[in-house]
Amino acid sequence: MNRDIKSMDLPELTEALAELGEPKFRAKQLFTWLHRGARTFDEMTNLSKALREKLRTQFDLNPPEVARRQASRLDGTVKYLWRLADGNCVESVLMRYHHGNTVCISSEVGCAMGCAFCASTLGGLVRRLTPAEMLDQVLFTQLDSGLPISNIVLMGIGEPLDNYDHVLKFLRLVNHPDGLNIGMRHISLSTCGLVPRIARLAGEDLQLTLSVSLHAPTNAIRSQIMPVNKAYPVEELVAACRQYFETTGRRISFEYAMIRDVNDTPQVAEQLAALLHGLPAHVNLIPLNDVAESPLKPSTRRAVEAFQQILEGHGIPTTVRRTLGSDIDASCGQLRRKYEKEATSCRPGD
Repeated sequence: MNRDIKSMDLPELTEALAELGEPKFRAKQLFTWLHRGARTFDEMTNLSKALREKLRTQFDLNPPEVARRQASRLDGTVKYLWRLADGNCVESVLMRYHHGNTVCISSEVGCAMGCAFCASTLGGLVRRLTPAEMLDQVLFTQLDSGLPISNIVLMGIGEPLDNYDHVLKFLRLVNHPDGLNIGMRHISLSTCGLVPRIARLAGEDLQLTLSVSLHAPTNAIRSQIMPVNKAYPVEELVAACRQYFETTGRRISFEYAMIRDVNDTPQVAEQLAALLHGLPAHVNLIPLNDVAESPLKPSTRRAVEAFQQILEGHGIPTTVRRTLGSDIDASCGQLRRKYEKEATSCRPGD
């Protein structure tokens, strides 16, 4: 099997080309072509034909194909279904904000976490994405849309910290000054709470924003809707978040899906305020989006507003996320492996 050339960083490319008898400067030329979105080695016209032939025989370059593109009539959000080289598909979402264009990318094909309110986990985990497959979601969203991408959120299909090494490699590739050069402060990484990986991430010296999918302040509630809580209870998770802040100095964002009659009462709001007391954090309340297979329903607007007021009354910065792309199932929790309905050329999913 040929090596995945686009998942290689510049030192790795330099070493690989040296093995082919090529000078160091060729590695930077190759890196630049890869991160401009070259789909074939033949497009790399400042490389010799002989080198391009060597690359073609020893390395794989497998850009994704757009299996389906859906644009929201409500807000201009665009959802992409990408067909990968092995026939699997993943989704990413382009969102337009006044501060720039954001792409929400997937880190895995499917998800093993089993959260009750999320469509992405319905088919389980199929496989983890390579650094190149994550990078390509950003790069080809930008090229297809013609819009510059300034922000990235790893909140699509999959649990990023479950694919730790590949995600870290992707982050360093997308941040590289000779590549897309997207600053770490413009990247948010979401996790459902893999405590050991949060501790490991704290030591990476990355200035990204950590978003924790909390969704409940007590073990009794959280374990009902998030199986991961049985392995890493709320107390351990919040302790890891405090340590993360102490190590990095970066404020944490807590994602909180508002679920009717489950986690949205004034009593629960008081419990959440007590749990987060003294931790520099921001709470992002997310009106639950309907998932056909789930019995869970969104909170009323009045309940969301009351919940927000209680948190803010305790000095906790709280916002309510604006719903984008709901008419194309592109909102939080709605991405899924619905392949047979999305594109017949993708492998069957749920």
